[in-house]
Amino acid sequence: MRPWCLSEITLKVVRETGVPEVVVLPIGACEPHGLHLPYGADTYEAVAIAERACSIAYERGAKVLLLPAIPYGVDSNLLAFPMTIHVRQETLNQIVRDIVFSLERHGVYKLVLLNGHGGNDFVGGLRDLYGRTKVWIFLVNWWQVGSDKAKEIFEEVGDHSGEMETSVCMALIPDLVHLQDADDGAVRPFRMEALAKGWAWTTRPWERLTKNSGHGDPRKATAEKGERYISLIVERIADFLVTLAQTPIDEWFPFEPPK
Repeated sequence: MRPWCLSEITLKVVRETGVPEVVVLPIGACEPHGLHLPYGADTYEAVAIAERACSIAYERGAKVLLLPAIPYGVDSNLLAFPMTIHVRQETLNQIVRDIVFSLERHGVYKLVLLNGHGGNDFVGGLRDLYGRTKVWIFLVNWWQVGSDKAKEIFEEVGDHSGEMETSVCMALIPDLVHLQDADDGAVRPFRMEALAKGWAWTTRPWERLTKNSGHGDPRKATAEKGERYISLIVERIADFLVTLAQTPIDEWFPFEPPK
């Protein structure tokens, strides 16, 4: 039994330990990840990273609690691939909203969403919740946590099932990685310069963009690279959880008060 993992502890333990200062909710997806990674990659990654971060934060004295994960995400642009499971963003927002109000009833006022899927976009929903609940919600996309160091570890980071994500999976779920089946992860470029430069945006139908749903070459991925990146981001997330747990909610939270 891990005392920081809600799905493993009992009512007796919850009553004895009291209300946590921070709860963490991992969120993933169910979608293809090239020819070499499993459909549940995003969920496996988010859960494993959350587990490591919560364990470290708990050992450092933070009253942190890990919630069961949401294993589905927004995948309308991958539905052309078999067995992709798509959940609308408004559905995810509603699930998060219901969880938030449950936490508020129990006196928990700090929630961290640890997102593992790039198609999930909670920002609008979280803005809409502001002022309707006492719970402060913080969004962390795990792959962005170490973006300043990623190019020091990976030759080509990639977007989806590329070198970085494949390396992370090789470190976390090696038995579910089939690198021998991987293709080069090549993608088709946009015709319009505005889209290529990023100041215009449109949905990317993944069957048009990619060959086999992979975006980025995974063939230079290694478990050692994955572990280096995981260690970096887990340490940063754990530090955040500890600081968040220790910071009181006052009239200026989460900002520094005026001097």
